[in-house]
Amino acid sequence: MKLLLKSITILDDTSKHHKKKLDIFIDHGVIKKIDKNLKEKADKEVNIENLHVSRGWFDSSVSFGEPGFEDRETIANGLDTAGKSGFSAVGLNPYTNPVLDHSGSIAAVKAKANGHPVQLYPIGALTNKSEGIDLAELLDMKGAGAISFGDYKTPLRNPNLLKIALQYAQNFDALIQSYPQENRIAGNGMVNEHENSTSLGLKGIPNLAEELQITRDLYLLEYTGGKLHIPTISTEKSVKLIKEAKKKGLDVSCSVAIHNLVLNDDELKEFDGNSKVMPPLRTKKDAKALIKGLKDGTIDMVTTDHNPIDVEHKKVEFDNALYGSIGLESAFGALCTQFEINEAVKILCSGKKRFQLEDYKIMEGEVADLSLFIPGEKYRFTEKDILSSSKNSIFLHKELKGKALGVITKNGIILK
Repeated sequence: MKLLLKSITILDDTSKHHKKKLDIFIDHGVIKKIDKNLKEKADKEVNIENLHVSRGWFDSSVSFGEPGFEDRETIANGLDTAGKSGFSAVGLNPYTNPVLDHSGSIAAVKAKANGHPVQLYPIGALTNKSEGIDLAELLDMKGAGAISFGDYKTPLRNPNLLKIALQYAQNFDALIQSYPQENRIAGNGMVNEHENSTSLGLKGIPNLAEELQITRDLYLLEYTGGKLHIPTISTEKSVKLIKEAKKKGLDVSCSVAIHNLVLNDDELKEFDGNSKVMPPLRTKKDAKALIKGLKDGTIDMVTTDHNPIDVEHKKVEFDNALYGSIGLESAFGALCTQFEINEAVKILCSGKKRFQLEDYKIMEGEVADLSLFIPGEKYRFTEKDILSSSKNSIFLHKELKGKALGVITKNGIILK
């Protein structure tokens, strides 16, 4: 397919066209020309007022449910949602039934996504069935296409297992993930342990539960070497711990969920199950520290931590609601409430290098990997903005800023 993008503002600080308003001609997935007033014949012309383009955004943590939880979301609709939300690539969590813990399951989900404009990169379970007892078939899964290994939202109780994983993974340059929570400290807590949890009568999870686990894992990494990724940190001290580890030269990275940047535990006052996420929403002070950590490079990437949950498991008493929120559709608009547009785009483009994925520039001769969006417009996020099969958005009825429109990749175009 030949595509012509007219009068589009380019935001790519790795390209000589950064901040310029130009036309882009794409022929069968390759950028052929970038200039003013292009006249090339195209199968499709895109001409939208104030349209912007950047390198393709990557989300390192999404869940679609399939296989096993197709009632929550399918791979097909999940990828369509990601594309219309501006993401050209996603890391798929092994939060499935059965979990993705062997090469056959990795190959199966990749086959489901074959040919879709949005690239799907599976994350394999670190342990068999994500039970934390025996390591899964890591080498075989990497051969089948897994980009990393971790048990989704399931902390490793056994430190020796993480030690062995970090040592073993060095043989084939694999990235190990460890979810940052010490469950024996978290106990039966559901929300952040602070003033709001006390006043609302909800059991709290102290910051210590996260920070203790991170401290343990960083000590193990220092001992073993290897590469460690800590997903979705949420506290001020967690940022400090990772900053210190990086200064020591440890090969560690981390992410933060966008809702932990934008929202805080004041949301709990409504007892809305959509605000029940893991890690929990923390305080304004924590959110401020997370934003600072993202700006100074301590935090490597953001994630939507997209997790569709069906209505039967969300619209129930707060105590019984499952953890999780969808986040793809609201990601760009939410992030732009905290960061100016160039900064927000740069953040959304980060993460690919850590997972050893291609990151193409917006230059002639490069493979097309583009995210399309319109910045600036403020609006209230409602159910009509939700594209997922499940509707459990933590950002429902929140004011956002800017809208993602779609993606263009070597496999085609998706536009809202």
